[in-house]
Amino acid sequence: MQTKKMSWIETVTSTAIGFIVSLVLVNIVLPAFAFNVRFAQSLTITAIFTVASIIRGYGVRRLFNYIYQKRSEG
Repeated sequence: MQTKKMSWIETVTSTAIGFIVSLVLVNIVLPAFAFNVRFAQSLTITAIFTVASIIRGYGVRRLFNYIYQKRSEG
C-alpha cells in the first residue's frame, strides 16, 4: 500500500509533467481555434487545470488505497 506522502509526491510529479505539456498545448491549440491568448493568460488557464488535476489525482489514489485496504482486511 502506498503512503499518503508517496501518493502526494507521485501525483505532484505526474501533474508537473502534465503542466508543461498542457502549457505547450494551450499555446498551440487555442490559437488554432481562433482564441488569441497572451502567455500570461495561458499560464493562468493551465495553472487552474493543474490544481484541479492534483486534487483529483490525489483523491482518486487515496480512494483506491482505501478500497484496497478494506478488501485486504476482510
